[in-house]
Amino acid sequence: MDRRPACLLQCLMEIGISTRWSAFRHASGENLAAELAELGFRTVELGYDLRAELVPGIQAAVRQQVLRVASVHNFCPVPPNVSRGHPELHSLCALDEDERQRAVEHTIRTVRFAAEMSAAAVVVHAGRVRLPAMTERLAALYERGLRFQPRYERYKLSLLEKRERRSGRYLDQLRRSLEQMIPVLERESVTLALENLPTWESVPTELEMETILREFAGKRIGYWHDLGHARVRENLGFISHLRWLERLSSGVVGIHIHDVLPPIYDHLVPPRGEVPFEQFKNVAKTVSRRIMEPAPSTPAQDVVAGRQYLEKVWGGQS
Repeated sequence: MDRRPACLLQCLMEIGISTRWSAFRHASGENLAAELAELGFRTVELGYDLRAELVPGIQAAVRQQVLRVASVHNFCPVPPNVSRGHPELHSLCALDEDERQRAVEHTIRTVRFAAEMSAAAVVVHAGRVRLPAMTERLAALYERGLRFQPRYERYKLSLLEKRERRSGRYLDQLRRSLEQMIPVLERESVTLALENLPTWESVPTELEMETILREFAGKRIGYWHDLGHARVRENLGFISHLRWLERLSSGVVGIHIHDVLPPIYDHLVPPRGEVPFEQFKNVAKTVSRRIMEPAPSTPAQDVVAGRQYLEKVWGGQS
């Protein structure tokens, strides 16, 4: 049974925003919450850079129904003795057992925090296959005007082949991590949502995500679809964005929303890039968590204009 209040379930259908956009500017959670509320945001995702000292003010805002938390991004709040937050501080698919176990422990910490905030989803970067930065090199070839030319295709094929040879062990480690966390996810009524990431080195790929959703069906493991990241993957020739989103739609827990300029310049507010947001109207109107992820440097007026644009393109609030 879902423990969240009915008003929260309704507000999860709104377009929310990640506190990643503004947390760095504030010394108190009260001020952070007040700024977002003043801009018309009632639903938020607590970002991976949310510092511990901001938590009491956010909790107060939630109690007072100023804000409602739709999701929490691992690792949150920023773990102790860490200078700054990052979503890949630890890897759930690490081959090193100590590293993998740290990732599990810190993710469980985030899951329990999400439950305290009445958030039913934790967004996770699962990790990556250890390879040279081949996706970045592929993007550099794109910017030199070589996209889909023979040299580009040879290098992309090399990336795909190298990852394929190495990925199995990483996926096995990810499965071990998920199995460890399932009892906690069940107790806390929280779903762990694995996010698609822009690089091909990242775990899981779309095909791997489809397999994981099948293997862990009914076990609070889901998929978080990042529209900007998927656009980058499409730009580089890895996937067909809309086709894969349709295939994975039954497992989608929520979406991150930001725009992209080719090949890889993301976290722009819509419609400042080239993501065809109108193509994703059906998904946007059925998914329960829709979170804007503008870059922290984005002016407030642009963030509001971006939300208004999305509401117009997607037909307003669900």
